[in-house]
Amino acid sequence: MTDQILQKLREREKAGSTRKLFAPDGLIDFVSNDYLGLSRSQELFEKIKSYDYSREVNLNGSTGSRLLAGNSSTVEHLEQKLACIFKSEAALLFNSGYVANLALISTIPQRGDTIIYDSLSHVCLKEGAYLSKAHRFSFRHNDCDDLEAKLEQAKGDKYVIIESVYSMDGDMAPFGNIIELAQKYEAKIIVDEAHSTGLYGDAGSGKLCALGLEENIFARVHTFGKAMGVHGACICGSQELINYLINFARPFIYTTALPIHSIFSIDAAFDYLSAKIQLQKESKDKIYYFNSLFNQKVGKDASMEKLESNTPIQPIVVPGNKRVKAMAASLQENGYDVRPILSPTVKEGSERLRISIHTHNTEEDITGLINQLTKLA
Repeated sequence: MTDQILQKLREREKAGSTRKLFAPDGLIDFVSNDYLGLSRSQELFEKIKSYDYSREVNLNGSTGSRLLAGNSSTVEHLEQKLACIFKSEAALLFNSGYVANLALISTIPQRGDTIIYDSLSHVCLKEGAYLSKAHRFSFRHNDCDDLEAKLEQAKGDKYVIIESVYSMDGDMAPFGNIIELAQKYEAKIIVDEAHSTGLYGDAGSGKLCALGLEENIFARVHTFGKAMGVHGACICGSQELINYLINFARPFIYTTALPIHSIFSIDAAFDYLSAKIQLQKESKDKIYYFNSLFNQKVGKDASMEKLESNTPIQPIVVPGNKRVKAMAASLQENGYDVRPILSPTVKEGSERLRISIHTHNTEEDITGLINQLTKLA
């Protein structure tokens, strides 16, 4: 290890922001993105196992990239199915949402174009913009006046990048206003639907489809490792967009494709959710219960600020890495798996507990968690 690397680690330790792996054995899950409980569904597990794996020669791995040995009629059939679910002309599978966003944003905008992304965009969106040859700017979170000011200065083709549900604040983008601005300035909109897929829309098609706004969007990224309970992602858009990505997106061209088990898992997860669509309402009911009880028992305490959210992501701001880590540790000691989100992952002073509400959290679980938060307030 070089002195420079060791120094950076010491700086993290001094700031109280060192990241460590943690195995949450036996704790009640209030941290995962398994919003609908699909990852722990035994019924879905059995459904995935029931697929006829003998249809594929390569049972354990795909053995290569999609352009070499990793393609099959099964994969192409799934992409067609996903395009129908997400109401797009075409879809292209990727190994993860991170890779899909990186591929899309680093490939489509060209030199001389302009990317304008929400300041709270996920790091993969920002890194995609960094890797592109386009000009890049951020606009203040959900601030359409600031977005318009940036659009007025933009050059070349313009790309506005947002998320449907933001992973740290749990709020949503002002879709209507952003679409109006994009049309006014002839900009293309790219939306990361990672925390929306599964939770909203017919068969889990996401927030934009639920609102009937999908035709106004240039490209959408849907991921399957959160509410869908499995793994992988896809980009949805026009057939021309997909053709371009197949030819020019390096993270697609040079990555070993998903194995057949993942393909069947994605297929089965959407069939399962279609038959269990009431899980979306169960999720909303649990969120409502958490918010109502929190407001009743904790309220507006000076030591913590709960951001307003009607999504499964319920952030409670507890400024300071040491304070929020201590609070999370106390909750874990009492049986609740809640993790601290530290700076620099979030802005200094906005460190938080990021609580996720799931359909598998009982009212007793939620009540117990809030009682512990009341003691810490």
